Amino acid sequence: MSLEERVPADHPLRKIRALVDQVLKEMSPQFGKLYSEVGRPSIPPERLLRALLLQVFYSVRSERLLMEQLDYNLLFRWFVGLTMDEQTWVPTVFTKNRERLLKQSVAESFFQRVLKQAQPFLSDEHFTVDGTLIEAWASQKSFQPKDGGGSDAGENFHGHKRSNQTHECKTDPDAKLYRKSSGSEARLSYLGHTLVENRSGLIVGTYLTQADGHAERDAALLMLYAKRKKLRKRFTVGADKAYDTQDFVKALREMNVTPHLAQNDRNRSSAIDGRTTRHASYRISQAKRYWVEKPFGWMKSVGALRKVKFRGRDKVWWLFTFTAAAFNLWRIPKLQAAAC
Repeated sequence: MSLEERVPADHPLRKIRALVDQVLKEMSPQFGKLYSEVGRPSIPPERLLRALLLQVFYSVRSERLLMEQLDYNLLFRWFVGLTMDEQTWVPTVFTKNRERLLKQSVAESFFQRVLKQAQPFLSDEHFTVDGTLIEAWASQKSFQPKDGGGSDAGENFHGHKRSNQTHECKTDPDAKLYRKSSGSEARLSYLGHTLVENRSGLIVGTYLTQADGHAERDAALLMLYAKRKKLRKRFTVGADKAYDTQDFVKALREMNVTPHLAQNDRNRSSAIDGRTTRHASYRISQAKRYWVEKPFGWMKSVGALRKVKFRGRDKVWWLFTFTAAAFNLWRIPKLQAAAC
């Protein structure tokens, strides 16, 4: 009996694999430039990316467990493209080959081609932007003084004043000490940002920055500028109260983007006035803001982005964009079924 016969015809991964096959076929010329024509045979990049997608979809926490699943899980073998008796890869070999694909250009190309498959369900008029905290793969003891005064063994830092100006993470220098809200614990983190369209809740833009108080608005402007340049038409963008500043609203209006931001009028005046709030579209944008929270919840719980296992901004950005593409792949078949 073949693997094709063992997988049920109505299994959710069948529709996802059809989408992935089309994306990987278009990316084949790009993969060819990453590999040398001489040397020992390596793992095909198409199989690598399919295996990494399974790791996201099924919350497999390590490459070693992923290889173990591939050894006896017939569904995993079918999705990746292995035969029934084909030998799986050594975990270290898989990790080493994966390094070739850890480039932002590869993740962004994969992400954009997935969006191309979702074109019938995308809105080009209404969007929502937000950011989320991603905990770095580093301990608090690794956050030591820049002048080398800390102990390599990790001294007791409780009661000591620490900041990003005087301290840095020795394990992951790109990670910064940050807390998302007052009263919460400060952790070594990154900030992941997404731009979501309001019709279907699909992610149409990603960005990853170091954690600081201005990163959310700066990343939002960069994503919106790229979207405005591509669409060449006016659209609206919703966001929470953290984005309600005079500079941010002014920059949006200069880009010909309508700001539908939640008003932050507590002990201050809001940058959003009655010219915007009197329209019904503003109230609709505020009601649709929950769309941007769903991908964050899925990416952290299912995609295991609550605490990343990569170090360095470039690699974390790759993982963030790839997981966003996986979310869209998981969502598109549901939208297709609802449209029928």
